[in-house]
Order: sequence, then structure tokens, then C-alpha cells
Amino acid sequence: MNKSVIEKEVLTVSQVADYLQLSEMTTYKLVQEGKIPAFKIGRSWRVKKGDLEELIERLKKGESL
Repeated sequence: MNKSVIEKEVLTVSQVADYLQLSEMTTYKLVQEGKIPAFKIGRSWRVKKGDLEELIERLKKGESL
């Protein structure tokens, strides 16, 4: 798998914040609380883009965080 594919599939908290148009602090808090599905690599949180898209679809159907 080349690097550009990986970059598109796995996002940093900062990238997720930009994508959702939230502050990084709010996004980091939601990740830490488990409200945004994420995983840790070392000390850094990462979010699979597919997981984020699934979350957005659930929110669109009226589910809450």
C-alpha cells in the first residue's frame, strides 16, 4: 500500500477536526471519551476514515454521540 492511500484512510485528530469543522480541543475530547471511534499508535490518536463516515451516517439518522 502506498503512502497516499494510507493518508486518505487514517486521519489525525487535527484532520478529523478540519473534516468535521470542530476545534481540535473538542475533537480530542470526543476521541478520548470514545464518542469518535479512534485508536492510539504510541501517544498519537488516529481515526479510520471509514469509521468516521459510519459515525456521520448514524448521526444523520438521529443517533446522539
